[in-house]
Amino acid sequence: MTTAVNNQTNQDVYAALGLNGPNSNNKNKKKDTLDQADFLRLMTQQLQHQDPLKPMDNTQMVAQMAQMSTVQGITDLNKTVKGFQESMASDQVLRGAALVGHNVLVPSPKMVLGKEGDVSGVVAAPSAGFVTVDITDDKGNKVTQISVEAKAAGEVTFKWDGKDSAGNRMPAGDYTATAKHTDAANKETKLSTYMQAPVESVTVGSDGLYLNLKGLGTAPMSYVLRVS
Repeated sequence: MTTAVNNQTNQDVYAALGLNGPNSNNKNKKKDTLDQADFLRLMTQQLQHQDPLKPMDNTQMVAQMAQMSTVQGITDLNKTVKGFQESMASDQVLRGAALVGHNVLVPSPKMVLGKEGDVSGVVAAPSAGFVTVDITDDKGNKVTQISVEAKAAGEVTFKWDGKDSAGNRMPAGDYTATAKHTDAANKETKLSTYMQAPVESVTVGSDGLYLNLKGLGTAPMSYVLRVS
């Protein structure tokens, strides 16, 4: 009941000032918020309808002028931010297009084996020791294991020749690499694997740029560690 009374009072105030209320059914209403021009009209109406015996306080007038400036400032800021966002989006598209045809290194456990040749990947060793990589097929069966020495902390490259532990060439397809690091104290640490793949195309999403990689699928632009 109180809400209904307050709404009716607000409508009467807007009507007295010659303005449409927020709940007006005016079919020609173009906007639902007040801008700087509306503030100026509102102030002018207040000056015209003020009580001569109780003129508007100067403090109130200054406060309303400040509100007008604030509204205008926010409007200008919104326009600037929107323009900046559009510029950034265009810049991302250009950056992504420049990567098409190049190889990029991204985090992925997936390895794509061709009919011939080998497949390589990268891990980040936390210290000196040995890195072992288990290769499994799409059914989860272990195909072979690769062991590479890490002479110090940093990047370590491993390569799979495409053969199983018996020396037989495996069929082309998708395989999975699982890596771990063993230091001098026999402490084991699981490692993330990074694979290289060519960029076939670029997709612009609502939350950024995505690269469509051959064999690996889609990866965000932020995942790229290296371009070659």
